[in-house]
Amino acid sequence: MPEISRFYGIIICIFYNDHAPPHFHVSYAGEKAVIDIQTLSVIQGGLQARALGLVIEWASLHQAELFFAFDQALQLQPPLKIEPLR
Repeated sequence: MPEISRFYGIIICIFYNDHAPPHFHVSYAGEKAVIDIQTLSVIQGGLQARALGLVIEWASLHQAELFFAFDQALQLQPPLKIEPLR
């Protein structure tokens, strides 16, 4: 599971050869969530409201890069790192 970004203790990963819809995995303080890249909605799990807000803000800034990273991982290529939220 390649890590593509990390900020404020939040870890963003994309799995190799994962299933549709395009999504990414988030871990923070023992919580986990899966976020749909298209809708930026939680499709599995959950996060504290503050952490989720930061993740959605970051994802909205990098949505095209997230789609590209998901496609790379589908092809079993290491996805490129994405700038963290600052």
